Amino acid sequence: MDNTTRYERLRERYMNGDLDRRTFLGLLGAAGAAYGVVTPYRAFAQDVSQVRFDGWGGVVSEAFRQYAFDPYTAETGIEVVDGTFGGGDEYLSRVKASQTGEYNIAHLSGVFDYARYDNLGLSSELNEDNIPNLQYVIPKLVDVFRKVSGGTLSCVPYDYGTTGLAYNRAHISDEEMQEKGAKILIDEAYKGKIAGWSDWRTRIWFASLQTGQDPNAAEDMDAVWDAIRAHRDLSLKYWTSGAELMSLLAEEEIYVTEGWSGRIYALQEQGHDIGYYDPPNGYGWQECLFVLKGSPMEAAEELLNFMLAPETSIAVAEGQNYPPALDPNKVELGEKIPTLPAFDPTGTLDGLTFADPEYWNSHEADWSKTFGRVQKGY
Repeated sequence: MDNTTRYERLRERYMNGDLDRRTFLGLLGAAGAAYGVVTPYRAFAQDVSQVRFDGWGGVVSEAFRQYAFDPYTAETGIEVVDGTFGGGDEYLSRVKASQTGEYNIAHLSGVFDYARYDNLGLSSELNEDNIPNLQYVIPKLVDVFRKVSGGTLSCVPYDYGTTGLAYNRAHISDEEMQEKGAKILIDEAYKGKIAGWSDWRTRIWFASLQTGQDPNAAEDMDAVWDAIRAHRDLSLKYWTSGAELMSLLAEEEIYVTEGWSGRIYALQEQGHDIGYYDPPNGYGWQECLFVLKGSPMEAAEELLNFMLAPETSIAVAEGQNYPPALDPNKVELGEKIPTLPAFDPTGTLDGLTFADPEYWNSHEADWSKTFGRVQKGY
C-alpha cells in the first residue's frame, strides 16, 4: 500500500466516524514516522477543529485572544481553546498528568522551562518551512533554544521582559529605590507592606542579589535561604498571579514587591504612580510558544506563523505590554513598543541577564523542595 492510499484510508475512517480526532492524528503521525516521510498534516488541516493554548491569564491572555486567536479562527476556521495557569510548575504538573495530545501550545517562560520539557520527552519538532515569519525573530532568542534540543526547535520565541522592582512612589522615592535595590525587599521599615511572587526561582534570584551574589552562580546558599526567610517574615503575602500583583499595588495594600515589567507598565497606563526599577543583574527572561508532543503539528505551526506575523506580534505586544521577539533591525515596531520596560532597540539583548538553564534545572529538585518548607515557616 503506498503512502497516499494509506493516508486516504485513514482519512476516510476518520470522516466516517470510525476514529476520533486524537486517534486519527496519532495514527497519521505514526504512519509518517514508520515510513520515513513527513506527515502531510496540511492536507488534513480542515479536519483539525481546535488547538489548545495555555498562558498566563489577565491582560496577557486578553491580548492573545483579541489580536491573535480570534483573527486566526476567522481566517482558518480552527478554534483556539485557551486555558490559564499561575506558574510554570503548576502547568507542568497538569501536562505530566494528562494524556498525550490533550495540551498543545504553552506560553512558557525561560529557556530552563524549555529544557525541562525537552528532558521529559514532551517536546515536538517544528517544521520551520511552515513558519516563514520566524525570519523576523531576534537571532539570539532562537539560538538559545536550538542549543537545548540539538539544533531543532519545539517552540518559537515570542516576547521578553524583566522581573524588576515595583514600588509606590507616594511612599518610596526613585532615589531610595536606586540606592537600596533588591535589599529594599528585606527592609524592616516596610514590614507588612512588602510582597513577592511565590516562585522558588524568583525568590532565590532576588535573595542572591540581596546577599551580593551572582544569581546564576550563588555559592553561599545558607545566606540565600536566610534572606528568603527575612523577606517572608516582612511580607504581607506571596502573590500567585499577575492579576493579584496588580491588585496589591493598585489598592496600596503593599508599597514594594518584585513584579513583571509588562504588568507594572499596565498599572502605569491606568494612572497609578508605580515606579519600576531593574537592578544590576536583574531577572531577564524570554517567553516562547512551545508545541507539546502529540499536538496537531500543521495546525500548530500555522498558528505560530500567524502569531509571528509582524502585524499580529506588534498588536499583541502593545496589548500585553511586553516587547515582541521581533528583531527591531528587521521590523518597524511602531511608537509604543520602544517605550516598554526591558525593550532593547539594538536587538542584541546584551543588557539583560537570563537564567542559566543548566544551573537552575540541576538544582530544581532540591531548591523547590527547600523553598516549599521555608514558605511554610521552616
